[in-house]
Amino acid sequence: MPDTNKKDQVLVIEGLTKTFGGFKAVDDISLSVSHGEIFGFLGPNGAGKTTTIKMIAGLLKPDAGEIYINGNNLATAPENCKQNTGYIPDRPYMFEKLTGNEFLQFIASLYNLKRDSFEQNTAHYLKLFDLRDWQHRLIESYSHGMRQKLIISSVLMLDPPLIVVDEPMVGLDPKSARIVKELFKNHAAKGNSIFLSTHSLEIAEELCDRIGIILNGGLRAMGSLENLRLEAKTEHSDLEEIFLELTGAFELQEIISALRSG
Repeated sequence: MPDTNKKDQVLVIEGLTKTFGGFKAVDDISLSVSHGEIFGFLGPNGAGKTTTIKMIAGLLKPDAGEIYINGNNLATAPENCKQNTGYIPDRPYMFEKLTGNEFLQFIASLYNLKRDSFEQNTAHYLKLFDLRDWQHRLIESYSHGMRQKLIISSVLMLDPPLIVVDEPMVGLDPKSARIVKELFKNHAAKGNSIFLSTHSLEIAEELCDRIGIILNGGLRAMGSLENLRLEAKTEHSDLEEIFLELTGAFELQEIISALRSG
């Protein structure tokens, strides 16, 4: 049964921990994401972002901690949680011997999407992403950007309460990237939520209501951009400067100066 105390949040993470051998990739992370919120999840390479995302998506089992999606515990009600979650990985695995339309039908069948909703939604997203002329061709003929647009379409057509996305703009042309940003904003405006991991600080600054910064497996800071400015003890810094300050990249200016001097 859903936890009524957690039903007010689309996503609740409590004490999430994951260790590989002797390396603690994710260390006791706790956070929540509200209805209608786009939550940015930032961190340097190797900080634990993708491991956290895979645990939220149900692809990795935590060593400790709990994950709740729409009040359901992922460990005890995995089907309910996954029905409420759409996952967009940074490197999507796709069945290359299916056509684009067949792939969308396959995803729709997993989520029991009604036929009329499927036809209406897929027509909308295929048109937006210029994939209509490609929908009956095998995915093996798609470019990386086209595959990314297809996987994004497959998630958005489901209209799930929570979308978990890892680097959504990789491989996208500027037009498609702009469309994705607007689609994410629209998704959140309807009361749904997005958990967004990206290395693009410009995207995070534009889209996210709150941001969490992970460093060495632990949550270094979390809050609105203004909260993060206070944490970084800066008044007018953009997200890039705040991120570098909070993640300890103090040597960056020296490196830049050395590169510029030849």
